[in-house]
Amino acid sequence: MLSIIQAAGWPIWPLLACSILALALVIERFLSLKTARVAPPKLLDEAIAVSRSSVPTPEVVAQLEQNSALGEVLASGFRALNSDPRCSESDLRSTMEGTGRAVAHRLERYLSALATIASAAPLLGLFGTVVGMIEIFGSQSGTSTGSNPAQLAHGISVALYNTAFGLVIAVPALIFWRYFRARVDYYLLTLELASERFVRHLLALRRA
Repeated sequence: MLSIIQAAGWPIWPLLACSILALALVIERFLSLKTARVAPPKLLDEAIAVSRSSVPTPEVVAQLEQNSALGEVLASGFRALNSDPRCSESDLRSTMEGTGRAVAHRLERYLSALATIASAAPLLGLFGTVVGMIEIFGSQSGTSTGSNPAQLAHGISVALYNTAFGLVIAVPALIFWRYFRARVDYYLLTLELASERFVRHLLALRRA
């Protein structure tokens, strides 16, 4: 591997930095976008079950908020009723929507950076290709005999390795970006549907 990096020349270093950053982002998103941390399947039913007759205590609400992203949205509805038991439907919805927007922003974190790497890696590879071509042309005119085989071979290595590295980084980054984008969209739809059902429950609880 070290010999490949040496053969690729100095333009490979920005690509290596992109590959390390992309790997770190992919691992972080895999850990952050687990279903248990975003929208546990039974959490909504459990939240409704514990509030059949009244709003739970602040301690229960705090535990719900720390449970997951969905729990944070549901807890905001409980807090709205705790602060004003007769709050209007619009105030209740706006409170939960505000929390939902903050949660959505967290779910989408780093996706733009991953997309940027997927777009920039081929360009960095192209830059390395251009540097390699410059070295190739330099090898043709750098000596009285007309060419320098060693410099010619190095220029070809720089061009090809950087092009290959750029594609090797860009393709997985693009695939993972699309995967995480689809996963976030699914979670956002799940949160929206759960919030709508929970609002109806809270309104019925308020009237009780």
